[in-house]
Amino acid sequence: MHRIRRWAPGLLLVSPSLILLGVFVYGFLGWNLRVSLSDWRGLRPDYAYAGTDNYQRLPDDTRFTDDVENVLVFTAVFVVGTLLLGFLLALLIERGVRGEGFFRGVFLFPMAISFIATAIIWRWLLNNAGGAQETGLNKLFGQVGLDFLANDWFKSRGTWAPAAIALPAGWALSGYVMALFLAGLRGVSDDLREAARVDGANEPRVFWHVVRPMLLPVVMSAVVILAHISLKTFDLMFAMDVESRKIETPALYMWFTTFDGLNFSRGAAIATLLVAGISVVVVPYIWYSIRMERRR
Repeated sequence: MHRIRRWAPGLLLVSPSLILLGVFVYGFLGWNLRVSLSDWRGLRPDYAYAGTDNYQRLPDDTRFTDDVENVLVFTAVFVVGTLLLGFLLALLIERGVRGEGFFRGVFLFPMAISFIATAIIWRWLLNNAGGAQETGLNKLFGQVGLDFLANDWFKSRGTWAPAAIALPAGWALSGYVMALFLAGLRGVSDDLREAARVDGANEPRVFWHVVRPMLLPVVMSAVVILAHISLKTFDLMFAMDVESRKIETPALYMWFTTFDGLNFSRGAAIATLLVAGISVVVVPYIWYSIRMERRR
């Protein structure tokens, strides 16, 4: 009875959130899984069990496989580019600059802008209309004599199109990653750095042998967050060019399949695979974090 009195008030306090989470997150995930195993096509619900047919047909769907390739390219460029840019910004601020608060605000400001607004801005910057209608980066390159840098950006052929979409996404999230790295850099004790300097280590060695290992948790957190965002990104591609197959991802294909094609079962199958893909990224990180906490 004493133990119940200890944890019961806390349980009662969080129970509304747990109930809402169970219904509107895990309950809907379960319902989506049920739909993915049905043969629901059209506006009238049809929960007739179809097994894993929807999942088995997806690998033969070239549009879906192309979208998977697009999202993998986008994720790789987005994660690596945002990490590098965020770390560089954090390193510059950590060195000590005048007006640090101003620069931190400037770098974080893009994160406050929705992906829809970001896409509209960058659609203008990456415009490749040519001639008098040319704007943004291509026009700038032409004016400064760097015409060889002009290209079709997100309308390019091959893997460069989804990679180009990583530019606005990285611009939006680099400030957030900067804040993570800045907190990590300033969490390294000055005594450890000074002890390494006393032992004769120069600044590159101090960073590599003292600072870098301390930043590993920050890097892991940033990678998980960015990969999770990239896999479920929908509005950025939708606003950039909704009709382009070159930058289409499984999230967009799920939308078109469900609401344009009225193939709810296949759309639910794609959504379930997206959840599985995100889980592959998030669950190992959670397991690792819990394991490290227990070791402490």
